[in-house]
Amino acid sequence: EIKEGEAAMWSMIWPIALVVGVNVFYHITTKSTPEGVNAFASLTITYLVGAAASCAMYFLTHRDMGDLMREYTHLSWTPFVLGLAVVGLEVGNLYIYRVGWSLNTGYVVQSILLSILLIFVGFFLYHEAITWTKLAGMAFCTVGIFFINR
Repeated sequence: EIKEGEAAMWSMIWPIALVVGVNVFYHITTKSTPEGVNAFASLTITYLVGAAASCAMYFLTHRDMGDLMREYTHLSWTPFVLGLAVVGLEVGNLYIYRVGWSLNTGYVVQSILLSILLIFVGFFLYHEAITWTKLAGMAFCTVGIFFINR
């Protein structure tokens, strides 16, 4: 039997574990995509598979087909912009590897830069605190980018 504290901890850990695990598979697959294939042709298959998987997961978690159509009526601008953002991420990651970044540095560099940028985005858009520890972390990350690219 899972205790309440353990359940709360697991609810915090499983999404991170999922993202980390899937990201490893994602980057191996992205780096393995043949260079001769047009990136956008590859992405059409990627998104068709993703749409089918999303639809299947919806029906595994909600049995009523009418619910899906009702869900669509509640959508805002976010899934449309997210779709464009995901295309940018996918194409960017494909080209990161095609121009020669290695698997063990390309993602690390982009993640560090993104993390630093998101500290400021969080501050300006969501009023999240910028602490001395976050500033120190940014400094360490910047030094890390220097060392990782030497």
